[in-house]
Amino acid sequence: MGLINFGYRLKTLRLKKNLTQQQLSELLGVTKSVISAYENGTRYPAYDVLVKIARIFKVSTDYLLGVEMKHEIDTSGLTEEQINALTALIEAIRNNR
Repeated sequence: MGLINFGYRLKTLRLKKNLTQQQLSELLGVTKSVISAYENGTRYPAYDVLVKIARIFKVSTDYLLGVEMKHEIDTSGLTEEQINALTALIEAIRNNR
């Protein structure tokens, strides 16, 4: 189940960032077929590649591997100004911990 979750998370993050498999492969220094294997759940990345993926998408390696759950908020239908206001509110809440 872990490989499938990783692949799904990677593909979802890649599409949200409007990257093709080829573009991501170039950022990571691997081939497009390797990205495809990650997304299809047939292969895990090496540790150094996993760390690069986490940095590119600004998520934790735990999230990528399914150890940490990340909540997402659907902002479709909101203006850029509204999204920025929500982002600012979230940051303010995080900083008050």
